[in-house]
Amino acid sequence: MEKNNQNQNQNQKQPAPDRRQPSGRPGGKFPRSGFGIYWLYLLIAVFLIGILFYDGSGSLMKEVQYSDFQDYVRKGYVEKITVVSNENVAEVSLADDSVALYEVLGGAEGVKMYSRKPQVSVKIPSAEKLSDFIDENNASDANRKIDVNYEERQDFFNNFLWSFGPLLLLIFLWVFIMRRMSGPGVGGAGGIFSVGKAKAQVIDNESNQIKVTFADIAGLEEAKQEVQEIVDFLKNPQKYTDLGGKIPKGALLIGPPGTGKTLLAKAVAGEAKVPFFSMSGSDFVEMFVGVGASRVRDLFRQAKEKAPCIIFIDEIDAVGRARSKNPSFSSNDERENTLNQLLTEMDGFGSNSGVIILAATNRADMLDKALLRAGRFDRQINVDLPDVHGRYEIFQVHLRPLKLAPGLDVEFLAKQTPGFSGADIANVCNEAALIAARKGKKAVERQDFMDAVDRIIGGLERKNKITTEAEKRSIAIHEAGHASVSWLLQYADPLVKVTIVPRGKALGAAWYLPEERQLTTKEQMLDEMCALLGGRAAESVVLGKVSTGALNDLERASKMAYAMVVYYGMSDKLANVSYFDSQQPDMSFSKPFSEATAEIIDTEVKNIVEEQFARAKDIIASNREKHGKLADLLVENEVIYAEDVEKIFGKRPWASRIDEIISSNKAAKAEEASQKAADAGTSGAEASTGGQESPEEKKDAE
Repeated sequence: MEKNNQNQNQNQKQPAPDRRQPSGRPGGKFPRSGFGIYWLYLLIAVFLIGILFYDGSGSLMKEVQYSDFQDYVRKGYVEKITVVSNENVAEVSLADDSVALYEVLGGAEGVKMYSRKPQVSVKIPSAEKLSDFIDENNASDANRKIDVNYEERQDFFNNFLWSFGPLLLLIFLWVFIMRRMSGPGVGGAGGIFSVGKAKAQVIDNESNQIKVTFADIAGLEEAKQEVQEIVDFLKNPQKYTDLGGKIPKGALLIGPPGTGKTLLAKAVAGEAKVPFFSMSGSDFVEMFVGVGASRVRDLFRQAKEKAPCIIFIDEIDAVGRARSKNPSFSSNDERENTLNQLLTEMDGFGSNSGVIILAATNRADMLDKALLRAGRFDRQINVDLPDVHGRYEIFQVHLRPLKLAPGLDVEFLAKQTPGFSGADIANVCNEAALIAARKGKKAVERQDFMDAVDRIIGGLERKNKITTEAEKRSIAIHEAGHASVSWLLQYADPLVKVTIVPRGKALGAAWYLPEERQLTTKEQMLDEMCALLGGRAAESVVLGKVSTGALNDLERASKMAYAMVVYYGMSDKLANVSYFDSQQPDMSFSKPFSEATAEIIDTEVKNIVEEQFARAKDIIASNREKHGKLADLLVENEVIYAEDVEKIFGKRPWASRIDEIISSNKAAKAEEASQKAADAGTSGAEASTGGQESPEEKKDAE
């Protein structure tokens, strides 16, 4: 009894199941009901078919041939005939005779089936022939005279079907199309009538849909600080309003692809304790006129109802592109109407207090100026490519789930990936893990990361590509020329390795460690150009002929020389003159210089390239023996590293800029740590003496 009472008490304490909660289905979705709209269609079809075959008499009729009908009449089985003259059909009532019923209806089963009103139907040639036949039969047998009635019937169902069937079919098709258009891609759950509703994903405090926080973001300290301040403003507004500050209306995240703009927005959604509306710029674009502006209005209406809140618009350039000054050229009225509505909602006559807008784009130069002004997007946060310190922190984040080999130098990986974004670094870590697994390793090693970087930059390694010994030798001379010239120039990028193993479309490559400079001088650009032309120069000096393998080198050197002359004003004849137009950077339609100036530009570019090519040839000629040793080593090993070049040419006398930055950063961190330790020691000493009296105080007390 006690056990049963305990069970009853436990059952009473358990709450009743909430019918609104999903019942154990994957993904937490509601179970689908067994009765759907298609079952309703099936029931309607069955009902219509039943009406079609229902004759209204409550009985079934057996259909017989006309010859059998004549035989039944002669045998006296027929009692009454009803002729439907407009259908050439006769309904025959059988005599109440067991023999007749058994023969005509097909035995006991047939009698049982048609027992309610034994009748048969027959298709007659015509009413006149049937009348003649019945008259003949009545004349031959006067005792068994058959009663014949003639009538015309109207099939109301068929008449209705042919009269209103096409209209009903059109209505059915219209309803079906409307239901199909109520999918996620067209108008949302409300169908075509809700196409103007905003399709924003709403993330509230209790959903916990986003697990990303600011702790998961590395290498973006400045941008993270700006966004954190917005989140803090929403959490503690009084801290700022007491000083007279106002909440910012919007922040625009600008930066190259893959630098973490959307990741920052996800972190805001994960950290902020306010509703978060997430949409893409393309969600406002629709084939119907006026839908974009309607969705903007609906989005801000929802946001005002849940204020304070945050609206995030990803890839805002899809809807915020600059409006055309010439209406007849490249005009898009629907997109411009959407942009106008967005401008009005962000800072119009109405009030949007408590609604903060975050937006992200990698094409800020294409945005409308009215969108970028203060009062709409008060802050423009640049999310640039990370430097070596940022890459180090990003590697620390993405290396957490990997099983790494002991002693892996993360600082080395950060140095080997200049120009990589956060997405690129994540791809490197994943690719390294795949390479290690492909090789059957138990942990990811340093070489796996190097192979991953090579794979991402150069493409897939193709060792089975067929090359002759002469071609292999020519490629080695070309790549050794790059390595030799870059090693002997002060401002050329430091060499990492040289390979003649084909990757992608390249037959060989020289891998450098680009100096991440904030400013570049003319001498640095000339050294880089000379290193690019080192391969063609080596071919010319050693082989006495040149090949097509220098196509990429010539392209890059020519573009660099053109930029020096046209953009940076670094030529002798066009010194301190720049023809760069930030509003039209590609100069597709018009050039801001005359034809005479264009000739001068061509001459200056050619002279710069020729000077650096001659300089590279002189370097190769002066170090031809060392260059030959390097080429032979490259042919033998196929891959050589900076250590191998150092053994032949000696150590470079110039320190790398990245090494200087890393060493200075370490010194700054060490000084900061020692300062914190000193401050902690001072505060600890004060705390330890805080409860004791000084000698003077003790003397005064006495």
